[in-house]
Amino acid sequence: MNNDIQNNSTDAELLRIRAEEQLKVKQQDEGLTEAELDIKKLLHELQVQQIELEMQNEELRESNEIAESALKKYTVLYDLAPMGYFTLAADGTILELNFTGAEMLGDRRFSLVNSNFKLYVSEQSRDVFNDFFKKVYTEKSKVSCEIALGYDNKTLNHVHMEGVVIAGEQNCLLSLVRY
Repeated sequence: MNNDIQNNSTDAELLRIRAEEQLKVKQQDEGLTEAELDIKKLLHELQVQQIELEMQNEELRESNEIAESALKKYTVLYDLAPMGYFTLAADGTILELNFTGAEMLGDRRFSLVNSNFKLYVSEQSRDVFNDFFKKVYTEKSKVSCEIALGYDNKTLNHVHMEGVVIAGEQNCLLSLVRY
């Protein structure tokens, strides 16, 4: 083997070169023509690639099963949590909420998506909520307050609320606990 090749090649490349040289010698001993050798080499490469793809497919299948399991776990954790979780747009529109949050507002979850959270803040708590919501966006840190949820002069729940805006997003994450 040429010293220039040895100096410029990695161990894996050197191993490949030596293996190919041994294969050539072995195939010459078998008396195969150059075309037959090329076909045999191509068949070998295709078989190796097929096995590699099967191995990658199995790894992807396993990863998918792990991801599905995690999704189920966190969906149950979010949806059935004993506290209300909400994601609000900057204008107060409810983008997401869990079942407990929907229960606190007295409606079904799918009915509340895209409605404005401010409509469910009782009249006596509206100023406190508006100050809270403004602080969440200006202070860029977790802010909390206590308000009454309700509408049409009907109080639904008294809650402790915490909110934060995630860096780079304009949505507010809220958690509500009844007291």
